[in-house]
Amino acid sequence: MDTNAFFKLSYGLYVITSKSNDKESGCVINAMMQLTAESPQIAIAVNKNNYTTELIQESQVFNASVLMDDVSMDVIKTFGFQSGRDNDKFKDGNYGTDQNGLKYLKDASATFSCQVKKSIDVGTHILFIAKVIEAKILNEGEVLTYAAYHEKKKVKKGWRCTVCGFIYEGENLPEDYICPVCKVDASHFSKI
Repeated sequence: MDTNAFFKLSYGLYVITSKSNDKESGCVINAMMQLTAESPQIAIAVNKNNYTTELIQESQVFNASVLMDDVSMDVIKTFGFQSGRDNDKFKDGNYGTDQNGLKYLKDASATFSCQVKKSIDVGTHILFIAKVIEAKILNEGEVLTYAAYHEKKKVKKGWRCTVCGFIYEGENLPEDYICPVCKVDASHFSKI
């Protein structure tokens, strides 16, 4: 199977945030879709190993920020290539707070405040089906697609995790390499 075919699907990039008690974090995802318009609902898929997943499961709320095409790679690195268990992802940046008390990116295209209605274990990820309790447009302009993100990154040589999309830059992937995002082993990487 050529897993690179999945990168031809048209979808965007989003920063999902959540908090539980005094713990807060966020992560980049590429799987979010509208389910219903009346009594609006969306679905997101978040890797089980992400700290943000744990916080969503505890609090049953999350915020989704739709990333703009001109988003800084620093935002992607902050929310996509490090764990909130070990890093304060909100120490720098331009954030607002939604009605759930969750941070969102003010430089995003739109923001959605959500309350989880159902969770489904789909193997490596948890699918969260949520009621949208607040949505607003923050900025006009093009949104970032997953294909545009990979074009911007312009990795000439490397390996892509087939589970979460993380890219290891380098000609040779170490046999004992573990993805820093989703914690799968090197067998889950394909050469790009």
